[in-house]
Amino acid sequence: MATYLQARNQKPKAKNQKLGIGVLPRGDYPLIAAIGALAVLGLLMVYSGSYDLAYQNQGGDAAYYLIRQVLFLAGGTLVAFLIARSDYAIWRRWSVLLMFGTLGLLFLVLVAGSERLGAQRTLFNGSIQPSEIAKLMMVLYIADWLASKGDKLQLASYGLIPFSAIVGVVAGLIFRQPDYGTGVLIVLTAGAMFFIAGADLKQAFIGMVVAATTILILMLMTSHTSDRIGQFIDPARTSDQMKQVMLALKSGGLTGVGLGNGILKIGYLPLAHTDSIFALVAAELGLVGVIGLLSLYAFVAYRGYRIAVNAPDTYGQLLAFGATTSIIVQALINICVMTGTLPLTGITLPFMSYGGSSLISLMASIGVLISVSRGTRKGKANDAFMDRGRRDRRSRLPGSGSR
Repeated sequence: MATYLQARNQKPKAKNQKLGIGVLPRGDYPLIAAIGALAVLGLLMVYSGSYDLAYQNQGGDAAYYLIRQVLFLAGGTLVAFLIARSDYAIWRRWSVLLMFGTLGLLFLVLVAGSERLGAQRTLFNGSIQPSEIAKLMMVLYIADWLASKGDKLQLASYGLIPFSAIVGVVAGLIFRQPDYGTGVLIVLTAGAMFFIAGADLKQAFIGMVVAATTILILMLMTSHTSDRIGQFIDPARTSDQMKQVMLALKSGGLTGVGLGNGILKIGYLPLAHTDSIFALVAAELGLVGVIGLLSLYAFVAYRGYRIAVNAPDTYGQLLAFGATTSIIVQALINICVMTGTLPLTGITLPFMSYGGSSLISLMASIGVLISVSRGTRKGKANDAFMDRGRRDRRSRLPGSGSR
């Protein structure tokens, strides 16, 4: 009888596995729920911030941007689902090829890209933004590169020098567009991965100083960014966009002016459905909405870094750490810009701002996190996880090890 019941109970499971049926891949469901909440809130805010603009510029179709964002979200969800169901180790085999492909796109956009607002960042009339793709591809490649170094990472000739060259080439191509927000994000994410992988502290400090100095010099040499730095330093030169952003932040109060009423209350808010969407949240949902939004990002950070700490190997840990750091640092940069604590830049708010390349790339990053989480839940083991006696003790991720 017991044997019969066991066999009967196993049949549906075996059938589902054979057909590949499953609502969601097994993974971190709290993380999925948090991303879902951010995405739904983002759709609401995109519509609230764009319906007037869409009605005027898209032949009376007030839902134009909302519909496109829903399609972007659907595409991003499909990409995340497919990546989540894969073994994350497969991306290590393809990391070099993916990195070369990304470099090709970054070169191509400088030669044949579409120019908008003084920057040449997109291909095919704005359909693809290679710098958004580069954020995730850099995480995939740097995680592989760092995991392969082991103890050699402590040596400048194997660690800091080649690492700086790799990051410098990618960031330099993005700075040339110019897109300093994304370039800085990539440098910060890669630098954090370099540090957490066990780099020498002196090397990490030197690299940070050299990178910061180089970026500042490049920004001052570019009229577009030097003007923004001047506006940031001198309140008398504050741009009209930042004046409207500050007005939006002040108008919300505790509970906001109400969903859909932000533009009506504060008047014109530049890029309300893209770069300035955080200010729109503050205006319409108030301090309560802002705290809720920040709490969601904090929860995403907690779940992402938790996945990194529990990952079964060094590559998985660095992969999850890098993907999480990229998302959180991007959110911090956008919020700091909108609150006047950083110079104005065109970086978007993750899962909230309108944009196909950005949203799909971010959803792909979540797919990577879920894939690492599934690997941990399956009890996948390797030398780093099972043999702690041979691990690189200088690594700053608990349980990480050399390969």
